[in-house]
Amino acid sequence: MKVFNLTKGSKVYTSNVFLVTGSWNAISDVNTLIDVGRDPAVFEKILSIPTGFGKRRVEQVILTHSHYDHASLLPKVCEIYNPVTYAYSKYLGGINHTLKNYDMIKVGDRMFEVIHVPGHSNDSICLYNSNDKVLFAGDTPIIIQSQGGTFEEGFLKGIERIGHLDIETIYFGHGEPLLLDCNERIQRTLEIVKSNLTVT
Repeated sequence: MKVFNLTKGSKVYTSNVFLVTGSWNAISDVNTLIDVGRDPAVFEKILSIPTGFGKRRVEQVILTHSHYDHASLLPKVCEIYNPVTYAYSKYLGGINHTLKNYDMIKVGDRMFEVIHVPGHSNDSICLYNSNDKVLFAGDTPIIIQSQGGTFEEGFLKGIERIGHLDIETIYFGHGEPLLLDCNERIQRTLEIVKSNLTVT
């Protein structure tokens, strides 16, 4: 699996946009955009990345949630690449398939588990691959460092599921990936969430 951040250094307010390909660009790999953002510069960057001979550069789109900074370019991406599109929300236009909690979906050359973690938004999901121990978190607050705030039960259940996983890399919806102490920091988040839980 190869991961390319297409909005690194962007001059426009946008989410991170990750193009995920297989390690060898095999025909069976699924070239996937995780989020599409709102910076048109991603289209030029896609053209510069090897995505496999005879394959569409973007075969699939998965949205981590429907907020505008993550989803604005979806119509243009669909117009150019005609990808299969996935999201948790069934109310978002341009989506072919609605994801469910614990679905498995192929991204690049790996299988990822869909984990619904409502909180940042009702349709927020994370994506986890056990082979490479990678988590795409979107805007889900995976790393909480201070006490305070309240959390709903659905968020706790999602974080509990993530807390049982072995994670070495977290790709966030904004900013740089976390490459160190992922499991320890998630356990700290879980402790804080449990101590501030508001049942709703």
